[in-house]
Amino acid sequence: MTFQTNSLLLTAMVLLVGCQSHKTETTYVPDDDMCGASQFQNYVGQPLNRVVNQRFGTQARAIAYDSVVSMDFNLRRLNFMADKQGNIVRVYCG
Repeated sequence: MTFQTNSLLLTAMVLLVGCQSHKTETTYVPDDDMCGASQFQNYVGQPLNRVVNQRFGTQARAIAYDSVVSMDFNLRRLNFMADKQGNIVRVYCG
């Protein structure tokens, strides 16, 4: 490959990466909220240990940063995901 071809490919890749969108707000569709995650968004920013021994009326799990979890998809399961500092950053069904 020539220098011009490499430059063209690199430019195209950079432009494509720049077109990716990052969603910052979660929108809940009723079918996607089968576990009731929309009711627990107030936990975002709180310590993960606050939910560890609580009962939520549905199956729930607290997911610490970098922890290993099963990848089975269960729309009725409530998930609390934490960051490196141990604070909840996401509440979702799955």
